[in-house]
Amino acid sequence: MSHGFDDEAVIAEVWTVFKEYLDKKSVDQAAERFVDLLADYGVGDDTLAQAMGTDSELDTAINYYLDIEESDILDEEEDWG
Repeated sequence: MSHGFDDEAVIAEVWTVFKEYLDKKSVDQAAERFVDLLADYGVGDDTLAQAMGTDSELDTAINYYLDIEESDILDEEEDWG
């Protein structure tokens, strides 16, 4: 078992620990930035999807990110089609 950010349990745990120190008004933006950062460091869509279910703000950010990724793929397919 890996113990890096490719482990969905670690993603949820890190988010939960840091979320309690965030200003309530910025939690949604912080969750989106956290997910973007994870993706920038190579965390895959499957791992992000598996990290869902622990926190509603994190779930929303992951859903938002995955929807963008899916629409980007569909746009690229249309460009080639």
